[in-house]
Amino acid sequence: MEKKENDRKLRVCVATCNRADYSKLAPIMFGIKMEPEFFELDVVVLGSHLIDDYGNTYRMIEQDDFDINTRLHTIVRGEDEAAMVESVGLALVKLPDVLNRLKPDIMIVHGDRFDALALATSAALMNIRILHIEGGEVSGTIDDSIRHAITKLAHYHVCCTRSAEQHLISMCEDHDRILLAGCPSYDKLLSAKNKDYMSIIRMWLGDDVKSKDYIVALQHPVTTDIKHSLKMFELTLDALISFNKRTLVLFPNIDAGSKEMVRVMRKKGIEHHPNFRAVKHVPFDQFIQLVAHAGCMIGNSSCGVREVGAFGTPVINLGTRQIGRETGENVLHVRDADTQDKILQALHLQFGKQYPCSKIYGDGNAVPRILKFLKSIDLQEPLQKKFCFPPVKDNISQDIDHILETLSALAVDLGGTNLRVAIVSMKGEIVKKYTQFNPKTYEERINLILQMCVEAAAEAVKLNCRILGVGIGGGIIHQHELIHGSSFCAAELGHIVVSLDGPDCSCGSHGCIEAYASGMALQREAKKLHDEDQLLVEGMSVPKDEAVGALHLIQAAKLGNAKAQSILRTAGTALGLAVVNILHTMNPSLVILSGVLASHYIHTVKDVIRQQALSSVQDVDVVVSDLVEPALLGAASMVLDYTTRRIY
Repeated sequence: MEKKENDRKLRVCVATCNRADYSKLAPIMFGIKMEPEFFELDVVVLGSHLIDDYGNTYRMIEQDDFDINTRLHTIVRGEDEAAMVESVGLALVKLPDVLNRLKPDIMIVHGDRFDALALATSAALMNIRILHIEGGEVSGTIDDSIRHAITKLAHYHVCCTRSAEQHLISMCEDHDRILLAGCPSYDKLLSAKNKDYMSIIRMWLGDDVKSKDYIVALQHPVTTDIKHSLKMFELTLDALISFNKRTLVLFPNIDAGSKEMVRVMRKKGIEHHPNFRAVKHVPFDQFIQLVAHAGCMIGNSSCGVREVGAFGTPVINLGTRQIGRETGENVLHVRDADTQDKILQALHLQFGKQYPCSKIYGDGNAVPRILKFLKSIDLQEPLQKKFCFPPVKDNISQDIDHILETLSALAVDLGGTNLRVAIVSMKGEIVKKYTQFNPKTYEERINLILQMCVEAAAEAVKLNCRILGVGIGGGIIHQHELIHGSSFCAAELGHIVVSLDGPDCSCGSHGCIEAYASGMALQREAKKLHDEDQLLVEGMSVPKDEAVGALHLIQAAKLGNAKAQSILRTAGTALGLAVVNILHTMNPSLVILSGVLASHYIHTVKDVIRQQALSSVQDVDVVVSDLVEPALLGAASMVLDYTTRRIY
């Protein structure tokens, strides 16, 4: 990747809070420093780095030849829960001035410490992009909550394992902003070949100690159960005393409960015991050699379940602090470390073993991947991060517009051939439609209509449709009101009589519009012609398993069948006479013909109006509806209009 001539350098702020996170951040810092043509590095030091009781570990940053731009004293002493909260607050008070002065393009934050939460919060609120190292992992304490909180604030993520990557994706983080790089500290671990490791062992443990014949112990308080973690630490020290091997004990971190743990060490006389060396800090390069050649490591540090696996050193992980971590086969868990004997048995099982080296957390090439990832960041992209939420059902809102949109009606159309029921929304959309053949008897029709309505209403609940009522096709609506009549039987328009000696109608009368112009009427006439071998003309055929219907009659008429044309003309005339009667009765401004037969009737209807209607109504417009389901939509619209005018 070559730097464009006009591109400015990426200003990167690396903030480190303690000895542990520096071991992960230092390899990245060295990588950034090695490419000055691409990056400008600012180093901010805070937290326990600046406290004498914890080794003044900022000095190792200076020894690595990094310029520390800012030192922030952010730790409120007390080593209890309140002190942790106050330390976060103090950091939040001091960080804005630093960030305003440095104006970084991106801040790199590591892990799950309370100091890191303050860093991420400050950067996020000040619109500074955040790159989070080691997100997506699971341990087992309050650290999980802090780590995942930082993940939600961070814009970019560098994770160490495939599982961590999947966790981040499950947490709705953008996959394009996640880099599976491995742990940066592994870049140094897997290349560590200090031949003079014995001098390091002797320096920290004494001249008489041999490789693989000593123990490294590192145990931190569990802030969610301090009392139990103190008891577990006491049992661990008792077991180590009984095991009678030279042991390097590192002081705990600054979490709540650490002060009490130090008191336990002093109560047991660990600092003066001939088998123990108690130290506040060991430089990382030397610590690597110590754990690589130890007979065993014991405690609850993440280092034990992560970095030590690179050497195959046996590890005893105590309690729940790291219980969710991925580990190699070198780790023996003692989840309920509630007796000295249990811990002692674990020491006998693990001490002196050699396990295969594990690369779960890295392959030694994390830093090149991270640097490439940093170079790919486009500062012109919107700062506001987007979460990749999985698809879910639409939220049921109480917003009035949403309520109106979900209002629906059940529409029923009693056709000659089929009964149809539909769920129709306020927007006029048919959400779902149900069709059944129309039974022959009245009782069967009523029962079927009720059954279809019940099924549709149940389905409407699943579809988030609020059914306001049921409308049945056919009727007269005047000034937005349905005309009912004295016995609720008004507007039986299909049974307007247009001929006293016309064909029989299903209502028991003769010469009704329905007997001439309905789909059933045309089907009847088509069947008669077919039975008399007068329906089919050249270019037509009816399969044996297909019933003859109105569409066959229409097809025959189009192909020149005179008898079919005569039947359609008669049907259109009957419909036209009915329309004339309606014009004389209602005097509407518009006549809309709908249904599949409408386009075949419209010209005849217009001719009849010109010939038969009074001059006062002859100018009425007659059109064909372009709606797909006009009967269902019409029935639904009456319900929706009627009910919503009274609710809202």
